[in-house]
Amino acid sequence: MEAIKQHQGLVFPLNRANIDTDQIIPKQFLKRIERTGFGQFLFFNWRFDDEGKERADFALNQPKYENTSVLLAGENFGCGSSREHAPWALLDYGFKVIIAPSFADIFYNNSLKNGIIPIKMEETQLNKWMEQAETGKLVLNINLKEQTITDEEKLVVSFEIPEYHKEKLLNGWDDIALTLQHQEKIEQFENAL
Repeated sequence: MEAIKQHQGLVFPLNRANIDTDQIIPKQFLKRIERTGFGQFLFFNWRFDDEGKERADFALNQPKYENTSVLLAGENFGCGSSREHAPWALLDYGFKVIIAPSFADIFYNNSLKNGIIPIKMEETQLNKWMEQAETGKLVLNINLKEQTITDEEKLVVSFEIPEYHKEKLLNGWDDIALTLQHQEKIEQFENAL
């Protein structure tokens, strides 16, 4: 997992509540076992029509959101099934940060475990940024170490993140890397058997 201390990125506003994991990555694309290659299927039914052509009416297909890496969304983002493919698809597409009023618990934890920073934010500020990103371009700077978001007008907003997960993200540690920090003790235990 890639360490992430700070991220500055273009914002994509997805002003919808209750976006579930099947909308994030539909079930027919879950046939792979590796974590990569899912980005092309992100929001598939919204991005593409029945013939596989891009829908002009879905904002993510607009040139102004090319190379976007910060997603603003409505409440209860990531609800539905517990598929880990949802954060894999978001990350593979290029999203590093997701800001929403609330997240489904399993999605929130899966995001943290896979290198995405999910940030819970009150709706008043989120709606202001959503409007800015819809009407023009918005770039946000997320500082994980300081737990702040700074917008282009130099407004600084603080956010909370569990210390355990913050440390893992800052160091690029997934669960396996965290376990391997105790490799010497593991080897001692195995040799004692």
